Amino acid sequence: MSAWAATRHLIEGGRWRFTQGPIDLVMGADGDRAACDAAHEAAWRVFGPVLQTLVDELPVLRAPCSIPGRGDACVSGPVARRMVQACERLASETGLFITPMAAVAGSVADHLIGCYRRPGVRRAYVNNGGDIALHLDGGESYRVGVVADLDAPALDAAFEIHASESVRGVASSGWRGRSLSMGIADTVTVIACDAAAADAAATLIANLVNVNDPAIVRAPASSVRDDSDLGDRRVTVAVGDLSEAQIERALDSGQDFAQHLLDRGLIDRAAIVLARRWRVLGRGRVPDPVLGE
Repeated sequence: MSAWAATRHLIEGGRWRFTQGPIDLVMGADGDRAACDAAHEAAWRVFGPVLQTLVDELPVLRAPCSIPGRGDACVSGPVARRMVQACERLASETGLFITPMAAVAGSVADHLIGCYRRPGVRRAYVNNGGDIALHLDGGESYRVGVVADLDAPALDAAFEIHASESVRGVASSGWRGRSLSMGIADTVTVIACDAAAADAAATLIANLVNVNDPAIVRAPASSVRDDSDLGDRRVTVAVGDLSEAQIERALDSGQDFAQHLLDRGLIDRAAIVLARRWRVLGRGRVPDPVLGE
């Protein structure tokens, strides 16, 4: 248990960094200083038990989602319940394989952002490795950057989220990120009602940005990461040179699925990137894919 000791550090810009095991959060808040300080302290208290409660419920969280409500009844932790609810809804709507682990990062962020929804805190965020939960009050807004090329990280585009909108979650997925993916998207960024919903949706969209081609190298997830919830399902480990036609086919597949989620009200906006080609869709303000070029 000593290796799981929670730590916190005040970092540049008055932000806090909380870490424990694989969880690494950065959070910031604007508003009345006393209110923001109290919110940070509340978040620290809430953070402490998160990892252990997730570990205690891992068998359910690694199992495929099926009937809505069934998994929710089998978990008790607040983060686990968010994970199950977000992924069961997508499984029900799409019929695709997904486990609650697809929403773990976003669900942790959602859990802690609740501490900042209090008088005096105008704006706050909890960033869990790029999956972000937001609090926006009054006329506040938050700008979310999109990085298309992880080999040369720089801001390539940005979403602007305003308090007047109903969305409060952002998440990204792709084969080159920290999570495993069955698709070949460099990155898929999704905005949704909360971070858990965005996290789960980004995972599925990234899986669907896909084609079969000898240039794509895949391996069983269990051989890449022995604790993966994907078992022996094959995940992408390398993508070689693809033809323009293959790139377009993969993007079409991801865009069609993202549009389905948009039509069903499950997401609000999405940006899909593969080999520097973009597909952007959504009801709200969408990013300009040439920013930073």
